[in-house]
Amino acid sequence: MATASMSRRSPAPGISNKARQRINAILLTLLTGAILAAFLLPLGYGLMTSLKTDIQVTTPGAPWYPASPETYFYEGKEYNVYEVPVPGEAGTQAWALVTKGRESSKFIDPQNPEAGLIEWEGRWRTLKQAWAGNPVWPNYLEAWNAINFPLLLRNTVLYAVLSTIGAVSSAALVAYAFARYDFPFKNTLFLIVMATIILPPMVTLIPTYAFFNYIGWVGTWLPLIVPQYFANGYNIFLLRQFYLGIPRALDEAAMIDGAGHFRVFRSIILPQAKPALMAVTLFHFFYSWNDFFGPLIYLAGKPQLFPITVGLTAFNGLYEAQDNLIQAVSIMSAVIPLIVFFFAQRFFMQGVVITGVEK
Repeated sequence: MATASMSRRSPAPGISNKARQRINAILLTLLTGAILAAFLLPLGYGLMTSLKTDIQVTTPGAPWYPASPETYFYEGKEYNVYEVPVPGEAGTQAWALVTKGRESSKFIDPQNPEAGLIEWEGRWRTLKQAWAGNPVWPNYLEAWNAINFPLLLRNTVLYAVLSTIGAVSSAALVAYAFARYDFPFKNTLFLIVMATIILPPMVTLIPTYAFFNYIGWVGTWLPLIVPQYFANGYNIFLLRQFYLGIPRALDEAAMIDGAGHFRVFRSIILPQAKPALMAVTLFHFFYSWNDFFGPLIYLAGKPQLFPITVGLTAFNGLYEAQDNLIQAVSIMSAVIPLIVFFFAQRFFMQGVVITGVEK
């Protein structure tokens, strides 16, 4: 009995459950952080590049952060500062090169200019340039004025907002009909709508363009905005599946109280479908904001109507040698989508509201 009691009291070998859970949480956090860093790396690169000077962008071996070549004024003249290895000392010293020589050069120590010139034995061309942090915020102002960014921003916002309103409102109504009504050939019509999802846009590009050109819409926003008010197969499918998860008992209770079909849709279905509606809204808003091919085809020759995506292409052609300005425009164009997602993520990520009513 004493042996059995002692065996029950002895701790189990290995890692405890609490320690194992802590290790799993740490590993999951590290994995999530690595994935997040991978996604944010291009954004960080663009932000750093947008704040660099033209010299830093074109200089090999320049630091990754925004910086300018460090200089020092000595006796009324400006000299470049280099990282000079000093015999007998660990590391290097930041000295300004005053007199250049083939095998020996003269430097001045910016930290101790009273000591006078210091003669250094070696080839100065092998030294590394010293850099000082210097973010160039005027790059954004220069890019803003060069690309006429306010006009591009206005066009992009109008296109994204108007097309999103049409896409979400039309898809919400059509999905409600497929989810709640019974009518002839309902399943066949729904299959046809779903078939439009897998239909490549390039198949319908030429006939669609020919039609819009025939009615005189090419060169305007109408071919890009009006079709969005006739619903999209992907949005219809997403909203219909969400509507099917809303208990019909809520509809029946509202109808008993005298509500009609539109009142049920407005007061019962839409409030319950906020997560799905927000997802569709964000998906289409970001799609319209980043749409390049549509505006390029239908707005050719109308630069006053270009959105940011098409305007950036023209800007890249003019300033292809100035990566800092190109990245500055790219960062400015991404600010509004980031703000929209930041404020809408609470609705976008929330789950279905549990009503407690069985279907």
